[in-house]
Amino acid sequence: MYEKTISSAVIKRLPRYYRYLGELLENDVVRISSKELSEKMQVTASQIRQDLNNFGGFGQQGYGYNVEYLYTEIGKILGLDQKYNIIIIGAGNLGQALANYTDFERRGFYIKGIFDVNPRLIGMSIRGVEIRLVDELERFIKENNVQIAALTIPKTKAPEVAADLVRWGVRAIWNFVPTDLNLPNDIMVENVHLTESLMRLSYNLKAKDEAEAKKRAEAVREESGV
Repeated sequence: MYEKTISSAVIKRLPRYYRYLGELLENDVVRISSKELSEKMQVTASQIRQDLNNFGGFGQQGYGYNVEYLYTEIGKILGLDQKYNIIIIGAGNLGQALANYTDFERRGFYIKGIFDVNPRLIGMSIRGVEIRLVDELERFIKENNVQIAALTIPKTKAPEVAADLVRWGVRAIWNFVPTDLNLPNDIMVENVHLTESLMRLSYNLKAKDEAEAKKRAEAVREESGV
């Protein structure tokens, strides 16, 4: 659809645009300028225009952006005008939390199956989706046109399970396991490593504390005339 390569930074910002535009729609906002949108998103107006120009622009000089139209078009760019069948491998706390999240269906992501090795969980249902044995995975994937699999399993099992999923036809892996998966280049992998996110928060907190401590020390030196 788009001939030029879009940077990963732009792609990461698209869901944010979509979310903010959705909130504007809920508040009956009809149009918005790049400047107004930049104030809400804390991204420069120039950056917003550059990002959207990658896909054709969508705005009119002196008018700004039609919120509903831009929301719809970004949804199409993100593929949200399609429907995706998802399975969850691992029915522990995280897997069950994902299965209980009701907003996925609104975006076109439908959880079709949940799988685990624990016999005590088999037969339980989460929002009407039955937990099944992993032995049923291959048949289930082929019968239900599963495109995406979410992994919430021990990392020692993840590489083998991911390889099997790809062999059976899964095209994308939503990986919550703290390990890298060595899969073919045509398989999409989105890593969500929760501990790494906390580490980044920890780094930013530490850097902020150190900067504030440095400012305080400089202020003390100035007051004492040292």
